[in-house]
Amino acid sequence: MVSFDIILPLAIVAIFILSKAVKIVNEYERVVIFRLGRLSGIKGPGLFLIIPIIDTVVKVDLRVVTIDVPKQAVITRDNVTVAVDAVVYYKVIDPSKAVNEVENFKYATAMLSQTTLRDVVGQIEFDDVLSNRDDVNKSIQEMLDVATDPWGIKVTSVTLRDVSIDDVMQRAIAKQAEAEREKRARIILADGEYIAATKMKDAARLYEEVPVAIKLRELQTYAEIARERNMIVVANPTDIGNIAAFSKAFDKK
Repeated sequence: MVSFDIILPLAIVAIFILSKAVKIVNEYERVVIFRLGRLSGIKGPGLFLIIPIIDTVVKVDLRVVTIDVPKQAVITRDNVTVAVDAVVYYKVIDPSKAVNEVENFKYATAMLSQTTLRDVVGQIEFDDVLSNRDDVNKSIQEMLDVATDPWGIKVTSVTLRDVSIDDVMQRAIAKQAEAEREKRARIILADGEYIAATKMKDAARLYEEVPVAIKLRELQTYAEIARERNMIVVANPTDIGNIAAFSKAFDKK
């Protein structure tokens, strides 16, 4: 019979090997297995077995990862120095590529996000950075997605979080905005003057065709002045009499 002193060590060794062979990963995780240094496959989620000592495993998280890109000093195409930061969201879609194609996919993606942010913002004007953020976000996302695709990574979203400039540039932009408002005000005023002049021209033509109309307009002006009761107006009675006679004769017809 086998001695108990032999069975106990064997049992301990067997339990130790079994504990090393049994692996469990969560639903959002995958394990890349290397057997004697060569890629063997991807396991998970749940329970699976490996060969201890022979197999080595690398665990990869498939959840969306958030990268806080620190502020980057960038010179835009119109030579404005701005400080921009962003938030990048990505996830691993191919664990095998993420482990084999790049040494540290998290660090590589973070560094690539910084350089891509500087490249995109440096190719556009400052006004576009402020007014077309959606287009800038989309451009950064597309460039990152193309660059990280060989690594098995999908960039899901990019958002510019803050765009800041120095005090001198802020004052210059404030002056520009004030000048823009002044320009619009002058254009509106000029349009009003043009419309008024057009109406006056039409009125002058009407008065030329019907001379008595100007006299009636004069009487109306007198009536408006009389309401104030603080002015004395001396009018030509002959003209007023002629207008009254003309109006009466016109009514009889």
